[in-house]
Amino acid sequence: MHLHFRTLGPEPGTAPALVVLHGLFGSADNWNTLARRWADALGRTVYLVDQRNHGRSPHVPTISYPELAADLTDFFTQHTLPPDTVVLGHSMGGKVAMHFALHEPKRLAKLVVVDIAPRAYPPHHEELLKGLLALDLTTLPNREAADLALRAVAPEADTRLFLLKNLYRDEQGAFAWRLNLPALRDHLGALGAEITHGDPFLKPTLFIRGGRSKYISSEDKYFSIEHLFPNVEIETVPDAGHWVHAEAPDAVFELVRAFIEIDVPA
Repeated sequence: MHLHFRTLGPEPGTAPALVVLHGLFGSADNWNTLARRWADALGRTVYLVDQRNHGRSPHVPTISYPELAADLTDFFTQHTLPPDTVVLGHSMGGKVAMHFALHEPKRLAKLVVVDIAPRAYPPHHEELLKGLLALDLTTLPNREAADLALRAVAPEADTRLFLLKNLYRDEQGAFAWRLNLPALRDHLGALGAEITHGDPFLKPTLFIRGGRSKYISSEDKYFSIEHLFPNVEIETVPDAGHWVHAEAPDAVFELVRAFIEIDVPA
């Protein structure tokens, strides 16, 4: 698998790396502003990666955490990323990052997980996917019509704006999705799966949670997180929900900057 990506900051191979993984329905572009700030502040090459079935990366029939983590392992190998690399993931991307760290601990120095725990989550995006799949792109006149059609399943304007970033016009001028919606629908259960491993990840780990989000509970902290990631800091951004990085970018920037700067291997 060759994932689409772009870099910010120093030329690849000339500085330590930070790899950023977006969440479900997202893309690398969601992290562009923060990535630029981290590249400048940390002097790191920031890799913004589109995961399979998202963005400009390949559309394939299946998607699961073992596959997503294997894609990331391939990415590290293809780009010769050194063991002082830091991996950051949000939501689905956070679970990919956890799986990768637990199975390939020698490939990274630190791990950052944004608003997701290792535990299993029940599928809860079925209606949203039905609404996206129900849009007839062949007769869609404009983006405004798509926004109007999605209001029944996504009443929040910010959510619709986020989703519609995946809608684009192809070379023939027709609307198309950058998401592989059928694959996401068919494997939605797999994207709620628990992340487990026999051996914990012992290197420094930062979990960032939104104070208004329900994705990380106090039970998660004391059981699944600290069991798998004993060298962990858990920070809460009080006034943010699940999209912590979009709602409180300055707080997320500073938490990640401070965490990476301290005791980074030479």
